Amino acid sequence: MYCHRIAGWLSPYTDGELDGFRRWLIERHVRACAHCAAKHREILTMREKLRTELPYFRAPPQLQARLAELARVTPPVVAADQPHLARDRWRWLTAGALAGCAATLVVLMAGNLVLNWRAQQNLAVEAVANHVRATLSEHLIEVASSDQHTVKPWLSARLDYSPPVPDMASAGFTLVGARLDTLERQSVATLVYRYRLHLIDVFVRPEPFDLPAASQGIRGFNVAHAQGAQMNWLAVSDMNSDALEAFVVQLAHQSPSL
Repeated sequence: MYCHRIAGWLSPYTDGELDGFRRWLIERHVRACAHCAAKHREILTMREKLRTELPYFRAPPQLQARLAELARVTPPVVAADQPHLARDRWRWLTAGALAGCAATLVVLMAGNLVLNWRAQQNLAVEAVANHVRATLSEHLIEVASSDQHTVKPWLSARLDYSPPVPDMASAGFTLVGARLDTLERQSVATLVYRYRLHLIDVFVRPEPFDLPAASQGIRGFNVAHAQGAQMNWLAVSDMNSDALEAFVVQLAHQSPSL
């Protein structure tokens, strides 16, 4: 079994969603492959951070009381010649009411999340959310290459600007690929680097990033940004904040022709 064949199975494997045979195959492979074992640890770490650091919202007392009331309601008495019809009708009505309550709960939770989002620096929170979503969904990379001359044309063909793609391997930061993402409702080039066991998303665009000068910590991730001669750079990772800030400053000072 090759690494690229199980890449899409690591997340469901971590969540315990695979059958016994596939699970056995992946366990066997992960024990023998250091690269896939590191990816598995990254997913475990990310899942634990989401579980412990993301806000949890309880249903308001009124909604809890309404759900409890629905659970206590007795089905209406029906004629003996129509038991199945009435029972099915009651099942559908109850299910619809519960679904409506669940939808209300989702709306309330989403509203709280939006308020929490706006209370912080929106752009930094959005960048962290993009990084987490891309990592967990196995869509971190759309063009996989360590060659800047492969990554740059791929991005330039899909954007209205041509982002630099610096080669930072000499500093210990390996380019692993890139993808298109969205920040503030606009498409943005996203370079993906690896430093030891840390993945780094670097968002690159001509417009400046409206963020505080100092790096920020958001739910276990660090966000740093710097302004270059022609492009602006924003990096997200769980690596050390000082190292991340030094890295993004170094990126911003690379030649714009790269």
